[in-house]
Amino acid sequence: MDQRSMPTMRSRRLGNELRDLRKASKLSAAQVAEHLGCGQPKISKIENGERGIRPADLCALLDLYGVTDDKFRERIKQLARDVYKVDWWTAQGPLIHDTLRDYLTLESDSSLIREYEHLLVPGLLQSEGYMREIFFPALPKERAEALIEARLARKRLLDDHLGFRLRAVIDEPALHRMPGGRAVAVEQLTHLDEVSIRPNVTIQVLPLKVRLPLNQYVPFGLYTLRGTKSINVVWLEHLESGTLLEQKESVKEYTQAWEELTAAAMSPSASRKFIQGLIEEYQR
Repeated sequence: MDQRSMPTMRSRRLGNELRDLRKASKLSAAQVAEHLGCGQPKISKIENGERGIRPADLCALLDLYGVTDDKFRERIKQLARDVYKVDWWTAQGPLIHDTLRDYLTLESDSSLIREYEHLLVPGLLQSEGYMREIFFPALPKERAEALIEARLARKRLLDDHLGFRLRAVIDEPALHRMPGGRAVAVEQLTHLDEVSIRPNVTIQVLPLKVRLPLNQYVPFGLYTLRGTKSINVVWLEHLESGTLLEQKESVKEYTQAWEELTAAAMSPSASRKFIQGLIEEYQR
């Protein structure tokens, strides 16, 4: 990967890890630069995610920071290698904006995604017809087609039954407020019914009658990143961008919210029966 194409989500994650290790060791960027025999700007660029790091330099830093845990060292080394990974969406060019690239990286690097949606069906569970009803009214044709193509490609994650798992809680209004006509609604609900029997997919419907604190449950995703040591992060999506939360307290708060949502939602089997009932209603 050309250094000019950075920062990326992976290079920022690597930089944050190395910055935290340096601060924990009570070393300044200047001291680290002196140890590596380079200028301080190089260290700053690595920690800001603006460039990668050579394997030899990374090993030297891990030694300097006193990192002896072999599994942790290997996770950092793998992340450093992944900084240069060429993903399938790279060829999409400017049609895929930077925030979406960050999200696609986060998604593809995760072994488990726990997602709560209150207005829409989660992206990985959308049918193509549903996608078209979302994107085409609001976007130019070329961009809409690119986003649909990207979303369809993302769904290949679900084929990895052993290495990837999706758990979704969908608020009931999202299943009633379908874009398009009855045909699109039936297509989408049938797709949910079919995908819910996959061993690595769990779908729960949150019924309208459940009382929840209105200020607590915004749409969010909890992502467990692949690696020798599981790391959980939170992604909050906005209209034009997204926010990544990595602080333990923030992750803990959303993990608690997830547990409360899954406890309040219908069981997976009851949710499937509910979805099948909606299909029958739309087909009348």
